[in-house]
Amino acid sequence: MESGRATLLREQQLKDQFDNLEKHTQSGIEFVERYTKFVKERSEIEINYAKQIKNLSKKYQPKKNSKEEEENKYTSCRAFLSTLNELNDYAGQHEVIAENLTSQIITELLRYLTELKAERKSHFHDGRKAQQHIECSWKQLESSKRRFERDCKEADRAQQYFERMDADINVTKADVEKARQQAQMRHQMAADSKSEYSNFLTKFNQEQNEHYYTLIPNIFQKLQEMEERRIERVGVSMKTYAEVDREVLPIVGKCLDGMTKAAESIEPKTDSKQVVESYKSGFEPPGDVEFEDYGPGQSMKRTVSETSLSNSRGEVKERPSGGKSKGKLWPFIKNKNKSPKQNKEPLSNRFNEFMASKPKMTCLRSLRRGGSGPEDFSHLPPEQRRKKLQAKIDDLNKDIQKEMDQKDALTKMKGVYEKNPQMGDPASVDPRLVEMAMNIEKLQSEVQKFEGWLAEVEGRLPSKSDPPRRQSGLYETQNSNSSTVANNCAQDRESSPDGSYTEEQSSETQVKVAIANTPEFDDEFDDGDEETLPTIGTCKAIYQFEGNTPLTGHNEGTISVTEGELLYVIEEDKGDGWTRVRRNEEEEGYVPTSYVEVLLETNAKDS
Repeated sequence: MESGRATLLREQQLKDQFDNLEKHTQSGIEFVERYTKFVKERSEIEINYAKQIKNLSKKYQPKKNSKEEEENKYTSCRAFLSTLNELNDYAGQHEVIAENLTSQIITELLRYLTELKAERKSHFHDGRKAQQHIECSWKQLESSKRRFERDCKEADRAQQYFERMDADINVTKADVEKARQQAQMRHQMAADSKSEYSNFLTKFNQEQNEHYYTLIPNIFQKLQEMEERRIERVGVSMKTYAEVDREVLPIVGKCLDGMTKAAESIEPKTDSKQVVESYKSGFEPPGDVEFEDYGPGQSMKRTVSETSLSNSRGEVKERPSGGKSKGKLWPFIKNKNKSPKQNKEPLSNRFNEFMASKPKMTCLRSLRRGGSGPEDFSHLPPEQRRKKLQAKIDDLNKDIQKEMDQKDALTKMKGVYEKNPQMGDPASVDPRLVEMAMNIEKLQSEVQKFEGWLAEVEGRLPSKSDPPRRQSGLYETQNSNSSTVANNCAQDRESSPDGSYTEEQSSETQVKVAIANTPEFDDEFDDGDEETLPTIGTCKAIYQFEGNTPLTGHNEGTISVTEGELLYVIEEDKGDGWTRVRRNEEEEGYVPTSYVEVLLETNAKDS
């Protein structure tokens, strides 16, 4: 009985150990799942971070055909562009981290988890099976033991009954014999039960010994090895997690080195020189203003300063202070050098020269409002015009070279066809060759045209060794021996408020300027110059501004305003810092945009 209780106790303890192991291994699997989820979330973070970094880099990339793309000639802008490119590569390394985390850790751990769960299930199934088998053997042993005990008790009772019957003299011999046979049978059954019990006991002891010393230890050993492999696998994954980051560090370092190198490549002096080259106009500084003495009966001519705000017509006519002015009055007008004392040539000569040359002019308003410039870039200052023309010539030469290369290739192909007619018809190439020849001829004519304009500009650009010449009005009609109206058109330019240089004269205006030496021509030209601009909004002066006044004659083209005064806006600021306003039908002009508070109408803003 003691042995039976000990066996039951061991079985209960064994069952408890299986429950503990089952809980522990399940906890280990949950840990691996949790770690896998952690790595997966880290991978998602890396992907999102890389995406945001790439979007940031793309957002600040210079747009094509924009001002930002033009600024790439500065070292600081190129350094920033290099930084953006390096940042894009840097983001790519974070994508590599995410890809390696997914392929080397997440995918492997998910596959390992499937195998781990299957192995764990198999081991615990074997353990439960062994436990059920030993419990079944134990039940068989207990059953045979109880049967042996019952048969022994029955045999004892049968023997006692036989002995009582044999001692009783009143019982017949037949009854005694029957009791004796019954007792013998019971003893035989007890002996059989004893033998069966002995066999079951021997079998159970063997199975129990195998169960506790072989099967269960083997299962526990497998579970231990499984758990050790799980722990080792987690350790390897953690090491891989660190190695994935370490692998990209050299490339990340190169990206950072590239950013540092880009920052070190910034050259302030080079950028400042680029600005000088970009905005160098090629105009000469104005000469000294001559002294004019006052004499009785003689009027002194008004001197125009080219560094002040001047009338774009020069000294064509003095107007009464109260008269209506609709002429275009631009601030900071540039003027090519003219000799202040030149003999006037006859009007008919100027008119004939103009009709013979008919240079291309550009509508001033279209240029001022963002229209495309003339083909010869005559709206630009000389130096900028020279650069544009040279760039155009270079582009045309590249196109010519490209067409010539294609023509040479087609000529060789035609030669191959002529030698090997089975490869193609030589006549099929002729139309293309003719087309290319026409294209080349057209491009060459374009080059000659632009080279002529370039030669014209280079001939007019002042030399650094030339002494400064004196200048006076913007539009001179003298010097018939050295200049024509066409030359004057290219030289006499004014600066509009939006910072671009335009030629105000149209073909009609050129004639009028040439013959506007008399008051009647001047009045007719003024009235037809420009229609009244519509009102697009209102503004309020927040500072006082001294504009053009009859007394001073300075800041021509502007209008004086007082603080708090309300005015009508007829043309908004185009980026040059000037806004065109109107006080009434008689007075209009430009004021600094920073001096007024502008309120545009809705339709004007939409347009």
